[in-house]
Amino acid sequence: MAAPARLLRRCLSPTIVLRKSITDGHGRFPMATVAGEEVEPQFAAPGLAGDDGGGKDESDGGKVRVKDEDEKIYLKRPGGNSSRATRDKTSVTMPMSFMTGSIVGKRFYEEVTTRMADDGNGWTVMLDYRTLKSPSRRPLKIPSLALAKAIAAEWEYQQADGIRPFTMPLMKLVCTALERVPLTRAKIIEHLMKKFHQDLVFCRSPGDSDLTRGVLEKQIENLDPLLEWLESEFGFKPVVHSCFFGGKQGDGLVGAIENMLKTTTDCELAVIDALAAAAHSLVIPLGIVRGRLDIQEAIKLIRLEEDLQVDRWGLVEGGHDVDIADLQVQISSAAVFLGLSQRQ
Repeated sequence: MAAPARLLRRCLSPTIVLRKSITDGHGRFPMATVAGEEVEPQFAAPGLAGDDGGGKDESDGGKVRVKDEDEKIYLKRPGGNSSRATRDKTSVTMPMSFMTGSIVGKRFYEEVTTRMADDGNGWTVMLDYRTLKSPSRRPLKIPSLALAKAIAAEWEYQQADGIRPFTMPLMKLVCTALERVPLTRAKIIEHLMKKFHQDLVFCRSPGDSDLTRGVLEKQIENLDPLLEWLESEFGFKPVVHSCFFGGKQGDGLVGAIENMLKTTTDCELAVIDALAAAAHSLVIPLGIVRGRLDIQEAIKLIRLEEDLQVDRWGLVEGGHDVDIADLQVQISSAAVFLGLSQRQ
C-alpha cells in the first residue's frame, strides 16, 4: 500500500472522477478514479469511499474516460504542468442526482467561502479552491451575496459521512432557478395555470352536517380575506365551489394571473413553482411573493382543514408531525430564498 503522503498527492493533483457504482435502498455509494487508476475506497479522496468492484476506467492521453456516464462529481485542477491549484481554474460539478435528494458522496472539502464571479455578474461558492458549478456544469452565479453566503452555510454544515442534498433547500432552489426555469418557463407556467382551477383556497366544505359545518366556518373566516385581496390585486372576483373536482375560474382572472407569471424573474418563478407544489395552491404563493402572507400565515392556510381534524381526533406521531416539519421547511426555505435573492 502506498504511503499516506503519496496517496494524498494522488487525491489532490489529478482530475478525480466520482461515479455512481451501487444503488440500493439506502442511496448511492460512489467510486473514485485518479488519472485512470482505480483507487482503494479508503483513500479515494478526502472523506469519499465505496467500490462496486466493476471495471476500471480507461485513460487516453491524460484524459479520464468513464464507462458509466451517470451521476458524477468532477473535481478539476488546471491542466498543463501547473503544480498549484488556483481558485479561478478549478471547479466542482454536482451530479443531477443532487436535484432529487440522493446522497451524492462523502464530504471532500474543508473550507467553504464565497467570492464575486470572475465577470462581476453574481457570486460564487468556493469549496476549498474549487468553484461550485451547477448540475449541467455551468458556473453557479448566485444573484446576491446574502444568498451566496446562505448556500455556503448549507455546504459548511454537511457532515463528513455524506453530502445530503435534502438538507440543502436553498442550493436546490438556486439550481432550479438558474438551470430549469430558463429552459422550461413556458411549461412551468402552463402547469401552474392548469392546476389553478383546483386551488384549495377556492374549495369550500359543504355546510350541511355537523362534521363539515365547523370546517366551512373556518374556511370563510381564514380564506375569504385572501380571496378579497386576490380580487383587489387582479381586478376579478374568484369563484368558490364545493366540487371535489374543482370549479372554473373566469377568463379575466386566469389571464391576469398568467400575465403576472410571465413577468416574474427566474428566481421568483422558481419560488412560486416550489411553493405551489407544497401548498397545492397558486394563490398562497402569490400572496407570499406579493407580501400579503408571511410564512406562518401561509402554513396555517395550507393546513387549515387537516389541523381541524388533528384538533378533533388527535395527532399521529410519525405522520402529522413529520408532515408539518416538512411543510415548514419547504415554505420557509422558498420564502427565505426569495428574500435573499432580491438583496443587493
